[in-house]
Amino acid sequence: MINNLSEQELLRRKKKEQIEELGTNPYPSESFESNITIKEILQKFDKKEAGNFKDIKLAGRLMSRRIMGSASFAEIMDDSDRIQLYIHRDSICPNEDKTLYNTVFKKLMDIGDIIGIKGYIFVTKVGETSIHVQELKLLSKSLKPLPIVKEAKEGDEKKVYDAFTDPEHRYRQRYIDLLVNPYVKQIFKKRTKVIKVLRDYFDDLGCLEVETPTLQPIYGGALARPFTTFHNTLDMDFYLRISNELYLKRLIVGGFKGVYEFAKLFRNEGMSRFHNPEFTSVEAYFAYKDYFWLMDQVESVIEEIAIQTNGTSKIQIGDNKIEFKKPWKRYTMFEVIQKFTDIDISEMNETELKKVAKDLKIKVDDSMGKGKIIDEIFGEKCEPKLIQPTIIMDYPIEMSPLAKNHRSKPGLVERFEVICNGKEICNAYSELNDPIEQRKRFENQLELGKRGDDETMALDEDYLRALEYGMPPTAGIGIGIDRLVMLMTNASSIQEVIFFPHMKPENQN
Repeated sequence: MINNLSEQELLRRKKKEQIEELGTNPYPSESFESNITIKEILQKFDKKEAGNFKDIKLAGRLMSRRIMGSASFAEIMDDSDRIQLYIHRDSICPNEDKTLYNTVFKKLMDIGDIIGIKGYIFVTKVGETSIHVQELKLLSKSLKPLPIVKEAKEGDEKKVYDAFTDPEHRYRQRYIDLLVNPYVKQIFKKRTKVIKVLRDYFDDLGCLEVETPTLQPIYGGALARPFTTFHNTLDMDFYLRISNELYLKRLIVGGFKGVYEFAKLFRNEGMSRFHNPEFTSVEAYFAYKDYFWLMDQVESVIEEIAIQTNGTSKIQIGDNKIEFKKPWKRYTMFEVIQKFTDIDISEMNETELKKVAKDLKIKVDDSMGKGKIIDEIFGEKCEPKLIQPTIIMDYPIEMSPLAKNHRSKPGLVERFEVICNGKEICNAYSELNDPIEQRKRFENQLELGKRGDDETMALDEDYLRALEYGMPPTAGIGIGIDRLVMLMTNASSIQEVIFFPHMKPENQN
């Protein structure tokens, strides 16, 4: 790899050696803690109160330099913002030895180096808040040049050159993406806010945050294909969880009135702008509640997330202005399919559904049962047209192996999903707690698996045993964190809201 270094990289390595020859460690061990952030300086500094900002101590990355003889201007960036530095030779080198400025700063330091400074705040003649540096220390030498974005004015327009915008590079080198594209940090700060609002909401409802196994001997809780691994000590296959649902419901059987978990889930399926094989979900379960109660809760919490992350319940997402203020529109599955296709499928059998799908030019095959065909029709003809947050409820029983039979509509279950901007962001239902009925549902899934459907649910005997001890009436919900963050940040791809998305191996040639 050394032979493949660019001239700039070779030069930086040489500078590192020269710094060491001067007796300076380019990677010192001592801590250097800032006593203020740049954002705080820019927000709080008042020209009339300059005396309160005399002892600034700040660490960050050097992002620009303009050397002018014995004085220089530079820019430092911490994790909150950027600010200008004024560095004068006599200020940082008060004695006769001017090596720190003349050699180290001017000749051996580079953009990208991490430095620590001490100084005081002042305002330049052009009115820019700056730090007059009195002490300067190299904290970490950068051996690779940053892709510095250049800006220039052309007439009344500002043009950007050499921007770090190639998704292939941005997702592989997220560390650089975060450094040179300020908006990226804001996406992930909003992601943290989304999670915090959800956590606070569930805590206020009296739920307990828990952890369940990532490696599972039986995968279940969703219709998906798992990743398989092998446990050497137990001499058996294990699966990366596709869902944590069945474990969380075991805890409801155990007597908790409400539990939730933020979990990494894994599904060995396709990748797209809306799918990553590893993704984050929060699932929550509430004893003695039903899906109607959950509909009200999800409207409230997502409206609150919108307000907390964007300051308003109305958010621009692509070309659409989306209003998260409750209440949202609600349709049954059959109503929404009839709305967008003019076809009533509510009384159709599997053969009739296949004919409808083919007439609608939707691809189906012999492995698909009624539930899968209905899901395909909904996904093709309805879901993309649901832009405003919409609750789709009362699904056919074949689509929902873990949901409770509808209290008044035979053949349906008490399930709902929230669709927004053409994609599902949450799935919820009144949980099936009849162990006899649950066994039948599992057995139906096994039959579909024999027909070639590789996204069926396994039969979990221990979960059935837990149900036989009695699970109270329960409502459960799963919310996809990544897709929710996409909505709240106007991100066009799921890769934009995951720090390190999965990608094909990098070409090393």
